[in-house]
Formats: sequence, structure tokens, C-alpha cells
Amino acid sequence: MDTCLGIVVIGRNEGDRLRACFASLPMHACRVVYVDSGSTDGSLEAARGAGAHVVELDMSIPFTAGRARNAGLVALRLLSPAVEFVQFVDGDCELRKDWLRKALGFMRRHPRYGVVCGRVRERHPDSSVYNGLCDMEWNVPPGEAKACGGNALMRMSALRRVGGFRDELIAGEEPELCLRMRRAGCGVYRMAAEMVLHDAAMTRFSQWWKRTMRGGYAFAEGAWLHGRGPERHWVRESARAVAYGGVLPIATLLLLASGRHPWAWLLLLVYPAQVLRLIARDGQVVRSVYLVLARFPEFGGVAKFFATRLRGGSPRIIEYK
Repeated sequence: MDTCLGIVVIGRNEGDRLRACFASLPMHACRVVYVDSGSTDGSLEAARGAGAHVVELDMSIPFTAGRARNAGLVALRLLSPAVEFVQFVDGDCELRKDWLRKALGFMRRHPRYGVVCGRVRERHPDSSVYNGLCDMEWNVPPGEAKACGGNALMRMSALRRVGGFRDELIAGEEPELCLRMRRAGCGVYRMAAEMVLHDAAMTRFSQWWKRTMRGGYAFAEGAWLHGRGPERHWVRESARAVAYGGVLPIATLLLLASGRHPWAWLLLLVYPAQVLRLIARDGQVVRSVYLVLARFPEFGGVAKFFATRLRGGSPRIIEYK
């Protein structure tokens, strides 16, 4: 068993996707920890049957993916104190063949990097427009990066240096961690190699809306935490969501209510103009339409973040599956 490598899988009611995830992992070659967040679909039994060490989160405390990953890290360090690298895998993903060999080789050759990730592909990109949008979202150029997603190989020493994930973040926990890593001198790199096969399983507009709203929440919280720093973390994204998803529609309604209809319709032309600009830039019609439409659920996420802070309550994760 490779004592330098460990794998942490997190999941909640992933069903067959979780079984496929375990089938893709080198279960007998390294220690695998599975952290479950209140599944009721047999996920615990599937994990134990696959040979993973299982951690059950206390669900009386609000669940977050960051909290689950931190719990997995604690268990992994207790089981394998010599572990140097940890591969995080979401339960709806399958690890691609040869990824670990390539990623570990990169990390050993480049000790200044704390995180390495690779290409994520959607399992069924043609089954719905929303899955297709996910596959386009994952298609990020390789090279020096600012952030990774939930699937990544990380150096344990770098994770210790920054204190791991923030338990309380309900979204955007990986970019926030990567920001702190970069500040601590640990780089983030995206390889061209294929890393995981992801199954978004998004077939309804409401799922896309909730997922995009979660992104808006992450923008607002990230800007709240780090927006004053030199990186201006997610300040632009938050401002864009507020401007196009909130201010512009409200201004249009006010103009219509005051009888200034020509000005109201002129304002509304901003949206098709944005779509045309994106089509000219990327050549992708459907994606351009959804990128502009996304400003509305993103604004909903920003508003939800500030409403939660004003109430002083505990945030609840926004689930789309």
C-alpha cells in the first residue's frame, strides 16, 4: 500500500454514481476515506463493501463540503500519518486512469505547488443542455491557475500550512482555500491530463437555476472574506451579478412604472447586446444565452448571502440534485 498517498471521497445519496466512483479508485493501493453526509440510499454500505474507511458526519451541525473534506483529512492522518498527498474526489465523479501517476509525478517534480488538478469531463454532456453547459464550464486552459474544483490532488503540508478548508462555507470553498494557499506561497496548477468523469445529472431548468444561485452565493461570500485583498477575490463577479441581475431589472421596472417606456426598453437591450458580444467572442450561442441569463440566479445567491448575514442564522447548503 502506498503510504504517501491517500484519497478522500465525500458524498450524500449519490447511489450508483458513488459505486462507480469507488470502482475507479485504487482501493488496494492506498488508504481511501469516505465521508458521508446523512445518506439514506445505501451509500454507507457501498463504501464499506468497497473497502473504504467510513466517517459519518454529525448532521445536527449544518453540512458543508468543506467540513466533510476536513473530517476526511483528520481520519486520513490518523490512519496514515506518513501521507504526503491527498486526492479529493466528489462522490459523483470517477477518477480517470493514469491521473494519479501523472499528478503525483508533477507534484514531486514541482515542490512549490500545493494543488494540482486536471480536466473534468461531463459523463453525459448530450443528455441535456445543462449537462452540456457543465462540460463547457470544465474546459479550462491548462497552466498556472487561481483555483481548483472539488476534485484535486493536494500536498498535505500545504493543507496544514493554511489550516484546511473553511468548515462554514456552503459554496466556493475550493477557490477560497486556493487563495490562502497562493498567499502562503503554494501554487495551483492545472494539467492538461484528464482527471475525473463527472455526472452532474442536471435535466431540469430548476436544477441549473439552483446551481447557478449557489455560485452567486459563493461570489458574495468570497468577496466579503477577501475582496479587500490585492486579488479582489470575486468582487467583479459579485458586482456583475448585482448590476445585471438586480439593479438593471429594478431600474427598468421603475422606468416602466413612471411611464418612461422608451428608456425602459432601451435598458432591456443591454441583455441581447451582451449575448451578441459573447457569441462574437466565443462562437457559442446557447452558452452565451445562459451566461447572460445566469446573472439573475447569481443575484439571488448574492441577496441570499446578505440576507443570511443580516438574520445572523446558519447558512444552509443550496443543493441542486
